[in-house]
Amino acid sequence: MGAAIRAEGLVKTFGDIRALDGVDLDVPEGSVLGLLGPNGAGKTTAVRVLTTLLLPDAGTAEVAGVDVLRHPGRVRGLIGLCGQYAAVDEYLTGRENLRMVGELYQMRARAARTRARELLEWFDLTEAADRPARTYSGGMRRRLDLAAALVARPPVMFLDEPTTGLDPRNRLALWELIETLAAEGTTLLLTTQYLEEADRLAHDIAVVDHGQVIARGSADDLKARIGGERVEVVVHDRRLIGAAVAALTPYGAGRADVEQRTRRITVPVSGGAGVLADVIRELDRRDIPIDDIGLHRPTLDDVFLFFTGHAAEGTGLGKDG
Repeated sequence: MGAAIRAEGLVKTFGDIRALDGVDLDVPEGSVLGLLGPNGAGKTTAVRVLTTLLLPDAGTAEVAGVDVLRHPGRVRGLIGLCGQYAAVDEYLTGRENLRMVGELYQMRARAARTRARELLEWFDLTEAADRPARTYSGGMRRRLDLAAALVARPPVMFLDEPTTGLDPRNRLALWELIETLAAEGTTLLLTTQYLEEADRLAHDIAVVDHGQVIARGSADDLKARIGGERVEVVVHDRRLIGAAVAALTPYGAGRADVEQRTRRITVPVSGGAGVLADVIRELDRRDIPIDDIGLHRPTLDDVFLFFTGHAAEGTGLGKDG
């Protein structure tokens, strides 16, 4: 499988700010790459270069096998772009917006009308199709924006924080649409301020900081690299905490932490679900009743903290510079 998006050594500076400092990226056809990073990491700058909106100071890039610098016009005909803010004409209706995009792609009028109708149905906008976009809710505008990016059936999509500002219900609906696109073979590069979004949607994740890719892999791979699996046990009888610690010690990869008040014992482990099964059998063999037990793995928040040196901000990472 070839790379639908490829970048090597991308550099972009704005005065004294080095927004991209030798970024390398490759996204296999039909996959989803999630681009994570703190404020000013370079995520949006990378998207703008790859979508021909910015010229890099150095480096090369290809999209769908076409050189971004040499043939920007051809690249624009092969991509869809959905930015952080809905780029629809609020004075046109939803249907008119989509037909206008079709005409800009030089589609025949009948084909543009047919495609607009298909997308309005797919994005559940049929009832609002002939209302001005300014009357749409935030979630409806985002869906219309994504629909507009799909008018020409692009094989490659760039989604720059597409769910920013949406409520949880609309965010979930948009996630499902993105998953459908990926399942149908569209290649997607997704920047996001929501760690859970990357965890759910991305086949691969690139962590970007200070204009460089500092880590790359699937969510599970990145979590495994930082370690941190732990077994947590809540003992039923406080008097058996000592016996439970003794039972857990052979399976631990470090010292057990005990909370006397909650009767909770936490032990760092490695080995995943197999260790959990062994621990349950051992506690049962020693006749130590428990109220709860679980295996806890690192989250993408832990990954982000490990690789960037600081936690994600609030519920997300914030906007990119």
